[in-house]
Amino acid sequence: MDAKNHAARSYIKILIVDDEPDIRTIIKKGLELEGYKVDEEADPRRVIPKYHPGHYDLVLLDIRMPGMSGFELFREIRKVDRKVKVCFITAFEMFYDEFRRVFPKIHVNCFIRKPATIAQLAKAIQDELARPPLEDDEPTLTQPRTKE
Repeated sequence: MDAKNHAARSYIKILIVDDEPDIRTIIKKGLELEGYKVDEEADPRRVIPKYHPGHYDLVLLDIRMPGMSGFELFREIRKVDRKVKVCFITAFEMFYDEFRRVFPKIHVNCFIRKPATIAQLAKAIQDELARPPLEDDEPTLTQPRTKE
């Protein structure tokens, strides 16, 4: 990555929500080396009261966490920030059917399967950030692409 891209990324703020401390640390350090500003949280329930619209450019959500799933947290975040960009990360099978049942009209393309390299994760984030903002609050859900 060149210095220009690194500097441009330094203005991009990402929130990682994952209950596994090792995963959070690896992702945080890796994305910081890519130039992103990264915050992390282990407990999804602690995100809700302090989340503010527009504070983060993208949120990385683990799907399976104790107390509240990534899908449930996404629903709560969307109550205050309808334009939030999100990438779901999981070590398990893709939850496309479950996601469609919970959010039949929400458009999410970014599902990342663990383990993923930092380069793969950075590429998925870059792709998601490059997508135009949604004009409709609840557009039709399309089949998500998985990052490998």
